[in-house]
Amino acid sequence: MAAGAAPISDYGLIGDTRTAALVSSDGSIDWMCAPRFDGDPVFGRLVGGTRAGKFRVAPSRTARVTDRCYRPNTATLETTWEADGGRVTLTEGMIAEPGGRLLPTTVLVRRLTAHGGPVDVTIEFDPRRGDGHAAPHTEARPEGLVCTWGSLAIALHADRHLGIAPGATAVLTVEPDRPLTLVLAVAHHEPLVHVDAHTAWDALVADEVVWETWTSSIDGDLPFRSAIVRSLLTLRLLTYSPSGAPVAAPTTSLPESLGGSRNWDYRFAWPRDASIGVGAFLGVGKDDEARMFLAWLLHAGRLDRPRLAPLLTLHGKHAGAERTLEHWPGYADSRPVRMGNGAANQHQLDTYGWVLDAGWVLTRAGHHLNAETWRALAGFVDHVVVRWREPDAGIWEIRGDMQQHVHSKLMAWMALDRALRIAETHRVTSRRRRRWIAERDAIAEEIRSRGFSTARNSYTRSYGSDDVDAAVLVLPLLGIEAQDSPRVRGTIEAIRRALDAGSPLVYRYPPGRDGLPGTEGAFLPCAFWLVQALAATGQVAEATDRLCALGDLASPLGLYAEEMEPTSLEHLGNYPQALTHAAHVQAALALRDAIRA
Repeated sequence: MAAGAAPISDYGLIGDTRTAALVSSDGSIDWMCAPRFDGDPVFGRLVGGTRAGKFRVAPSRTARVTDRCYRPNTATLETTWEADGGRVTLTEGMIAEPGGRLLPTTVLVRRLTAHGGPVDVTIEFDPRRGDGHAAPHTEARPEGLVCTWGSLAIALHADRHLGIAPGATAVLTVEPDRPLTLVLAVAHHEPLVHVDAHTAWDALVADEVVWETWTSSIDGDLPFRSAIVRSLLTLRLLTYSPSGAPVAAPTTSLPESLGGSRNWDYRFAWPRDASIGVGAFLGVGKDDEARMFLAWLLHAGRLDRPRLAPLLTLHGKHAGAERTLEHWPGYADSRPVRMGNGAANQHQLDTYGWVLDAGWVLTRAGHHLNAETWRALAGFVDHVVVRWREPDAGIWEIRGDMQQHVHSKLMAWMALDRALRIAETHRVTSRRRRRWIAERDAIAEEIRSRGFSTARNSYTRSYGSDDVDAAVLVLPLLGIEAQDSPRVRGTIEAIRRALDAGSPLVYRYPPGRDGLPGTEGAFLPCAFWLVQALAATGQVAEATDRLCALGDLASPLGLYAEEMEPTSLEHLGNYPQALTHAAHVQAALALRDAIRA
């Protein structure tokens, strides 16, 4: 690993549902974009190197972390060090609910509290912006240090004089009876509101009460409830509240293989991932969060309908062209660093199935879809009718020749099936209904005849292939086959055997068979999908054991990346990953339902 790079799993997430920061156990914020998840980083050391900026607050001399955790049922992070014969605790978070108060849209609060004696601490504040790591224009004002880059401004305020400038270091002593509170405010195309330390701290404490209330209603019978609550809090923090769009991850270009080139920008909204999140939120009674997604989708990509783009910006627009940042060193020398995502223009058939399933899950829960939403969903279904026979890039966004992916066909079947279920309570013409039924049955017949390998006793990755695909673990949840059918059980067993990466880990497809150089880790969502499939088919004991083992593989703060290196058990890929956390919740819900059955 490159010098100075903390393990991905060392980072904690703090956020406000508009942007987020990743902070290491040495008190350094090494990633934070402004003013949104998809903005330019103002602290970008994570993938941009030392010149890309950081915001570090920590003991000055050698210190040892003795405790690091989130405050229970909140998004507030605490790190405690032993240093100078005493202890010092860094408590930090962002204010998610500024409404009704004269606060900036984004407020980051960091408080250092000494215990047992005074502790010397160091503050390194070095914000940068843009491809070239531009230093800000700075101005020291009585109310704090103001840094600006055109329409973006950030202000650092403290409850005492720091005498700090960007790129410089300040050292001061924190006394046990006098905590040091730092406040970072962000403004973009709006007046910069200065917040004093006392007001900011009180707002953070009040915000904790909101999170505690939000988590208090989550089912107490959920297996591994505390871990699931952390995943749900993470999903909520990764939902862009102004639009309801869930960001796949707050980072770009964290590698799927250390030192490799499988580095992608995930600061966009994937309708597929969001649809899985709908089921996760609904399963724990969070209906408002589930409905937020469809409200976003209704307005997203309107000009493309009935085509549904695989990914969109947080405001539902086309993602920008993918580009590389040539002089950015990348995390642990993993290059290139990318902005934008070239998968935005792919044809991914499975996306429609996930979205229609989200609509059906909401309908089944008693939420009648309004006429405009139903028209949009029905238009997606008609698009599937026209295009389901075509090859596509598939769920794994293969950047090569398109194929007839079995998982994509299964999800096309689900799009039609769920539309027909919704149509039982929503208006649709008889002619349209008959066409949907005919095409659904045609898809099922083709999948059974062309997508199943008798030699493997399993559904495969693509027509005519003997490779298996962990995405097909969705099979027992669809209804296209009975859950106890030999084909379903054979498929689960074939995937478990052929894609085993060392229990409980699972590869998403045979390693090295995606046309890209290098290798990748085990895909964490797939490990949770296997738990879900096992629970759905009555294999409760194994599902429980695997979910327990996966819990042990979470970061020390209960977070998951996209992948994991099977030998070192190091987290890989963008982090924290919304799809992994949604799959974690879905696995626990499936296990709960299986136990209750």
